[in-house]
Amino acid sequence: MNAQNKQKWLKPITSMKNLNNNISNPRNFWRTINNIQAPPVHSQPAAVKVNNKTLKHPLDVANAFNGYFVGCATTLIAKLGNDMQSERPHAGHAPPTVQSPCIRQEFSFRPVPVSVVTKLLRKQKMKYQSGPDQIPAMLLKISAPAIANPVATLINESLATGYIPKLWKTARVVPIHKSGGSTLISNYRPISLLPVMSKFWKNASTHNYVTYQYWNYLTPDQSGFRPNHSTTTALLKVCNDIQAGMEQGNLTGAIFLDFAKAFDTVDHGILLEKLKNSGIGDRTLTWFQSYVSDRSQYVSISGSSSLPLPVTCGVPQSSILGPLLFTIFINDLPNVCKASTVHMYADDTVIYTSKPNLPQLEAVLQEQFTEVEKWIKHNKLFFK
Repeated sequence: MNAQNKQKWLKPITSMKNLNNNISNPRNFWRTINNIQAPPVHSQPAAVKVNNKTLKHPLDVANAFNGYFVGCATTLIAKLGNDMQSERPHAGHAPPTVQSPCIRQEFSFRPVPVSVVTKLLRKQKMKYQSGPDQIPAMLLKISAPAIANPVATLINESLATGYIPKLWKTARVVPIHKSGGSTLISNYRPISLLPVMSKFWKNASTHNYVTYQYWNYLTPDQSGFRPNHSTTTALLKVCNDIQAGMEQGNLTGAIFLDFAKAFDTVDHGILLEKLKNSGIGDRTLTWFQSYVSDRSQYVSISGSSSLPLPVTCGVPQSSILGPLLFTIFINDLPNVCKASTVHMYADDTVIYTSKPNLPQLEAVLQEQFTEVEKWIKHNKLFFK
């Protein structure tokens, strides 16, 4: 057997060993699965069709993609504004949101020690890919001893002044083809690459804030982005509740909610109001206001970059802070479902209840869905 054939026969055996060795490590387990499968090809689009016109120049393609990605959220929001205006002609301010439980203590950022910055720098992955700042994460990792002190100074100055540089709020977006025709912009999803310094700095500066929210504010009905929680724990919770209803002779009905562009349509004004309700102090709230405001993005295609466009709503998903802010935004959703149980994994939400007969079950679920629809509209989110 020659070397090539030997390698061909040994690959499945090696892969099975890797699967067995990583059965308790989901990340490495799925990495092995992906290595077994044919790797996806993410070639950049050479041409796209817009209004029955084919665009081929990379700059035109990049501008078309950027306009589409930014416009998806703003179009939904504009439609909601028209609907609400027709229902409430005199509405000129943000609608009320559901009040959250009273918080016993106020949160303010604490200075980040140099030792913590050094530790986090050394935890950076050895990645060569870079964002708009052209700085790869690998560079931060290998230069940790030399840059930890000045980086800590930058972080603490930002926390003290409530200011975030605009450069660190600019994302480079890469279109990734999902399926279907390659010339249709709607068949692509955006992957945002933030400056690596921005991602590191947000993770370092907000570490103690994340801990505060997990233990003091977030509803137990949320399993997404939380320590010791996963899709498995969410599924077990729902299944156990259904089983308990069956043991009592009840029927269980459920409503599964599917949000459209959930992260991208978060209203900044409502988010800041909810952050304040969660116990955020005024100075720290100023920092969060700087974080969500004055953001922009551009698309790069074959070395050509589109004009940057402002991002006026939504939260970034490519750092630990963005998903946490989204969970805070929907944290009060269970409060409106007083006659049922709600469980969420990020924006994936199920509302369910158990009743002795079908008419009661349908009546309760319809009532609960009506309340959820009101909450959705008041918080300017959307169903698919």
